[in-house]
Amino acid sequence: MTMGASRFAPSCLASLIALFAFGSAHADEVQVAVAANFTAPLQVIAADFEKDTGHKLIAAYGATGQFYTQIKNGAPFEVFLSADDTTPQKLESEGDTVKGSRFTYAIGTLALWSAKEGYVDAKGEVLKKNEYRHLSIANPKAAPYGLAATQVLAMLGLTDKVKDKIVEGQNITQAYQFVSTGNAELGFVALSQIYKDGKVTDGSAWIVPADMHDPIKQDAVILNKGQDNPAAKALVEYLKGPKAAAVIKSYGYQL
Repeated sequence: MTMGASRFAPSCLASLIALFAFGSAHADEVQVAVAANFTAPLQVIAADFEKDTGHKLIAAYGATGQFYTQIKNGAPFEVFLSADDTTPQKLESEGDTVKGSRFTYAIGTLALWSAKEGYVDAKGEVLKKNEYRHLSIANPKAAPYGLAATQVLAMLGLTDKVKDKIVEGQNITQAYQFVSTGNAELGFVALSQIYKDGKVTDGSAWIVPADMHDPIKQDAVILNKGQDNPAAKALVEYLKGPKAAAVIKSYGYQL
């Protein structure tokens, strides 16, 4: 019995090695830098992507401006899902991306939100009343949603009136957290953070009209580190497909 087991062990081992090699050739990991506003939809998309393609998505979430610095400093990201279109364009012009890979995967929507029911009215008049102590926004130098928030305040003539009340998050996730924890009565967030399947899921909100700020066009691009990774190319194609589009729309983005 022992001799028989020894005789078959090498062939079994060879089969296992061959099987592992086959799986590795057809399933890869892709390192993705993801704008914080896109956290919730990408978590859903990542699960579908892995199930449908076998590839695994490893995501880091943060502010677009911070990701730009990290990419320039050699961070191992292979795909970048930005919160704007200018940062990927800049990386493209600087030779840090795969030519022809950039495209707009979503158009974001800004919202003024409070965790309190009924606190924010449907027209955002609560901003003008100026009865709150703290207004949360994302860092406008690093986060496009923060920049959009400053543009709305400027259009309403409130920049100087509320400047001492602003609490600034490093990214849109932190801006949301300031409001959700009660450290700010209200704040500008990405609609996707508070919206699912056609409705605001918690608290109260004003969906800011798109003509009150620059369009929040969110571009994706394959970075140079991902040019030879099949999973990077597969992810970009998957984001353009109908299954991902349905998820993106369900979180309040336009395509």
